[in-house]
Amino acid sequence: MLSSLVNVRNPVIDINAQIVTQVAFLMSRNFASASDRALTAIYHDRSAEMKIAFTSWSKVGKMMEEPGDLSGLRRWGIVAAAFLSCFTCFGVGYSFGAFFDSMSEEFNSGKGLTALMFSLTTCFYFLGGLITGRLADRFGPRRVVFVGAISMGIGLYLTSLVQAIWVGFITYGVGVGTATACGYVPMVATVGGWFNKRRTLALGIAVSGIGAGTLVCAPLAASLIDRYGWRTTYVVFAIGGMAALLIASVGAVTPPVVGDGGVVQLRTLVRDRRFITLYSASLITTMALFVPFVFIKTYATDRGVPSARAAALIGLIGASSIVGRLGLGALGAKVGPIRLMQAAFGVMASSYAIWLVADGRYGVLVLFAVVLGVGYGGFIALSPAAVAVMFGTNGMATILGATYTGAGIGGLIGPPLAGAIIDSSGFNAGITYALITAGVSTVVLYTLPVDRVAQA
Repeated sequence: MLSSLVNVRNPVIDINAQIVTQVAFLMSRNFASASDRALTAIYHDRSAEMKIAFTSWSKVGKMMEEPGDLSGLRRWGIVAAAFLSCFTCFGVGYSFGAFFDSMSEEFNSGKGLTALMFSLTTCFYFLGGLITGRLADRFGPRRVVFVGAISMGIGLYLTSLVQAIWVGFITYGVGVGTATACGYVPMVATVGGWFNKRRTLALGIAVSGIGAGTLVCAPLAASLIDRYGWRTTYVVFAIGGMAALLIASVGAVTPPVVGDGGVVQLRTLVRDRRFITLYSASLITTMALFVPFVFIKTYATDRGVPSARAAALIGLIGASSIVGRLGLGALGAKVGPIRLMQAAFGVMASSYAIWLVADGRYGVLVLFAVVLGVGYGGFIALSPAAVAVMFGTNGMATILGATYTGAGIGGLIGPPLAGAIIDSSGFNAGITYALITAGVSTVVLYTLPVDRVAQA
């Protein structure tokens, strides 16, 4: 009886058991499906992350690669051409201090008026850099540098014939100014466009031609002037300068357009805080920078230093600037060009304090020339690198040209103003003016934001 009762199957229990079994089966299927979906989602997420990471590293790899298809030898050949162009343009321009006394005496012009000849040249080539930069972006640097070579030869030859100082403003100012505008900004931008990984080093080597040219040409000019006179010296410089720039133009190869971004428009640029700060600091510092290039020789000779040794101070500024260009330029690739350029401005400002206490002592003047040269070299080498970091290399010649218009205005104002101060109040007053101006420019540049975007 009991066994029969035990064996009786309850239909209600059977139905419930079937329901539980079905529910368990469906739950297991749903759980498996959910697990599959979760695993699939995780897989896709990981794949997406890996894809993003791979893409990012690919972009970094491309950024570290050198653009274009030129061989390494050809790239460094472009750097050599830029070096030669900078050597020629600035070697001729910055040797003006060696001509200063002879021209001032012959034309019976004061220091301020004679200095205006150099200032007009400086203004012309920095302001002209905006035009030549855009022309180089449009037509290529080779044609622009070729025009500069012709301008150098004609301008210097006509300067050797002038009978009034104001005519020299035109022949020297326009001739050498145009040549430098054609030979500097387009060539520096060309170097920047051909390098990524070693851009700062390549730019440092290229612009070290400025220091080398100053080192060689200023003492050479002084020696030739003592022997043959300033007019014959300008003829020699006309022939040599034109030939050198013609050779440099051969190495001016148009760089490739790289990156995803377009060219920064000038209207956008002038509203950018970084550009405004860099522009203002460059304008103010060049109001002081070019003062010693014009007056250091006269200052030294007035205090009994022989002419050749006095002219050598200009060359020493150029030689020391090579250290700044190469040393700070190479270091800029690791530390960042903006931070180092701020330090270079501080070094330049401190150098004028050394000049102020020199009192004609040649050893102290040598120290001044060395310190100024190192800071000045860093400024020149790091400016193109800073522009490339902040705004890219596409249209770099135009951007550099726009930046250097500030230096042109500063170069136009600085030496004549210093000359007028020296004529009225003496050299110490003129040096004090340079010290204060350089200090203000340093403060301005230190407001430039140094962050990961600016330093990338």
